[in-house]
Amino acid sequence: MSFILTDEQEEFRGLVKRFADEVIAPRADELNAEGVFPVDIVQQMGELGLFAIPFAEADGGMGADLTTLCLAIEEIGRVDQSLGITLEAAVGLGATPIAEYGTDEQKLQWLGDLLTGQRVAGFGLTEPGGGSDVVGATRTTAEVDGDHWVVNGSKVFITNAGTDITSVVTVLARTGEDADGRPELTSIVVPADTPGFSVAPKYRKVGWHASDTREVILDDVRVPLANTLGERGEGFRQFLATLDDGRIAISALAVGLIQGCIDECTRYANEREAFGTPIGSNQAIAFKIADMEVAAHTARLATHEAAWRRDNGLDYKRQACIAKLYSSEAAVSAAREAAQVFGGYGFMTEYRVGRFYQDAKILEIGEGTSEVQRMLIARDLGVGTS
Repeated sequence: MSFILTDEQEEFRGLVKRFADEVIAPRADELNAEGVFPVDIVQQMGELGLFAIPFAEADGGMGADLTTLCLAIEEIGRVDQSLGITLEAAVGLGATPIAEYGTDEQKLQWLGDLLTGQRVAGFGLTEPGGGSDVVGATRTTAEVDGDHWVVNGSKVFITNAGTDITSVVTVLARTGEDADGRPELTSIVVPADTPGFSVAPKYRKVGWHASDTREVILDDVRVPLANTLGERGEGFRQFLATLDDGRIAISALAVGLIQGCIDECTRYANEREAFGTPIGSNQAIAFKIADMEVAAHTARLATHEAAWRRDNGLDYKRQACIAKLYSSEAAVSAAREAAQVFGGYGFMTEYRVGRFYQDAKILEIGEGTSEVQRMLIARDLGVGTS
């Protein structure tokens, strides 16, 4: 693989960086404090093409690759993690399943608005009594009634489910049992305006305050059988493939956080004086920032390798787990140390490092916990397969 980005990727990265610095950064504190989902900024991101990056030109996309999407997520996440996860989830969990497994009719019906950023979509996977145990914990059911599914159940921690521009939520539901008596899981696209579809109030989260995260309730929701995404019973396989890509994208979001910590700490360490000299002249501070740079460099390499393997049709599951595990844990450490560099100001969320500190923890949980990543890596090595 090449460690050098193409001219087009560098140019695009610069474009996203300027947008993040000029449009998102000035409002990040306000959005975090008020917990507002910024429809106007999201739609400007759409005008910039961010939601269309990895999709085929025939579907209205940019025809770019996962590596390019990771660059955009990193640059957005460098200034605000809420909008970084909004982009990551809207592309990876909202639009990608429809693009990958949808029929031409389904793509024509829903994909256009999602790729322009005029609408966003979510993926309803996790349930109140579950988590990593997707097959065993799925209680949401879908039964055939004529030419419709009737869906009942609830989903939790669903990103982009209750915004003013939410279009659809793809729901994973039990639709029967397979030949071995195991739950048959099927993905079904549910438009947000369908009777019986509702969302609970936004969660009071530790971080990601400007990201929309809610519980989804499905009460006798009737949708056409034509809304089945892919083949009946293929939902679990689709979910696993979606998470593989999502782990790489979350890694990029974590890289953005680490880079943001470096930028802020470097500036502050040169400006802030104590005992007559900039605090950066003290090794205790300088070494913290140096360690952040090592973490950012290593996390970025792991992320880009996993994305490169995905873009070139090579097996990348282990590399995605490695990137996600390392990057997310490094981001938590970087946020903690950045808060320490800033001292009391690092505990204030009007400062970017304070927001990073509150936002970092979820990176070790979302799209597969650190424990799950270690389990999958070990299993791939032939260890602990029981």
